[in-house]
Amino acid sequence: MSTTSNKPTVIVGIFVFLAIVILVAGIFTLAGQQKRLISTIDVKAIFDDVAGLKTGNNVWFSGVKIGTIKKISFYGDSQVEVTMRIEESAQQYIRENSVARISSESFIGNKNIVIEGGTQAASVVDDGDVIKAINPLNTDDLMETLQKNNKNLVAITSDFKLITSRLVDGEGTIGAILTDTAMADNFKAMVANLQKTSRSTVNASQELSRFTSKLNNPRGLANQVATDTVVYSRLKKSMAELQEATNSAAALMENLQQTSQKLDSDSNAVGVLLSDQEFAKQLKSTMQNLETSSRKFDQNMEALQSNILLRGFFKKQEKQQQEAIEDSLKQIQQQ
Repeated sequence: MSTTSNKPTVIVGIFVFLAIVILVAGIFTLAGQQKRLISTIDVKAIFDDVAGLKTGNNVWFSGVKIGTIKKISFYGDSQVEVTMRIEESAQQYIRENSVARISSESFIGNKNIVIEGGTQAASVVDDGDVIKAINPLNTDDLMETLQKNNKNLVAITSDFKLITSRLVDGEGTIGAILTDTAMADNFKAMVANLQKTSRSTVNASQELSRFTSKLNNPRGLANQVATDTVVYSRLKKSMAELQEATNSAAALMENLQQTSQKLDSDSNAVGVLLSDQEFAKQLKSTMQNLETSSRKFDQNMEALQSNILLRGFFKKQEKQQQEAIEDSLKQIQQQ
């Protein structure tokens, strides 16, 4: 009788025990997910706008969950202070120059905080430190910008449609080129001429390159003039001498001009000889008389040489001249 009456009590006790076990397991599970039973530190970041971030959302570092949002409170006039509960095992990887950025799990998913950056030269964060925060993009501003871009895109497509319709109808220069065969042929001819011009330009540049290479030849005069100071000084000296010669030639020409002017004048003997015809005739007559007199003098000299009395004198003179010629020849041979 007593065993039968205690049976419901045992069953109830068993169910209560199972409920307690389930409750404890749930508590440990939830505590494990919320990092309640793991040693943590608090790190803060101050944002202008948290964009819907809530307490309990996750904190990520390099794609690994390292904590949760512990507290969200207002800071100052309009800012928001977010306190993050970070596992101590991840503390060594977060530096004082790290930054906190609000992100989302998807386009419309839950918000979370991603900790980025930090260098080895900076110190590790301590409990209660504040790291730099990067404010998230405003969704409303983003949608407004997207709407403006859509309107601009519609306007661009409308303009492009209008332009293409005009091109098809043959309006404008490009439309005429696309539809008018004669203009298209002219355009082709112009392109061909441009190609010829470009080839000519290429040939000219090649010739210029060859010419400059010749100028840069160390053995060339241009290179020596440009680089060799000795050649340059010699060339400069030659140019100076040439200038002096030019000046001398100019002075000579001036003197010749003055002389020619004097020769054209009747006030001097040479001018009279060149310009006075009467005097020229007299001079010619005088020269003829002198020639006649010289012939007569030669005849008289021949007569004197044939004279017996003067024949010895002339032979002596001829012998002396012959000896003088022989002495001169001997001196030349000795030299």
